[in-house]
Amino acid sequence: MNALLLSCLLAAAVVLAYALLARRGRRQRAVRDILDAADALEARLRTARDEIEAVAGTQGEDPVQDALKEMLRQRLWLRDHGEAASLAQLQEVRDGIEQARQRIDRQLDRIEEARAPTV
Repeated sequence: MNALLLSCLLAAAVVLAYALLARRGRRQRAVRDILDAADALEARLRTARDEIEAVAGTQGEDPVQDALKEMLRQRLWLRDHGEAASLAQLQEVRDGIEQARQRIDRQLDRIEEARAPTV
């Protein structure tokens, strides 16, 4: 009887340990995905800045600088709250970065269209 109880407790401990490791792995992947997306967006923003400056010059507002500041805020949030954040919150951050990248891509497409010679 004691052997059966001990075996059940051991099996439960193994299952619990596996579940905790799996959750930690998902969290680490989510954080890594956010950081990769942030790096890609920053590179895209720098390209966008170059394109905008080539078309409009350097005067006026700098929407790219605002986006870069927002990226910095996201990275600081991740540093400060990433460990305690739920996977859903981490996914929201990742989705927000992806949406920002898509907006920048659309703006760059418009710039490219405006620069193309009209026939």
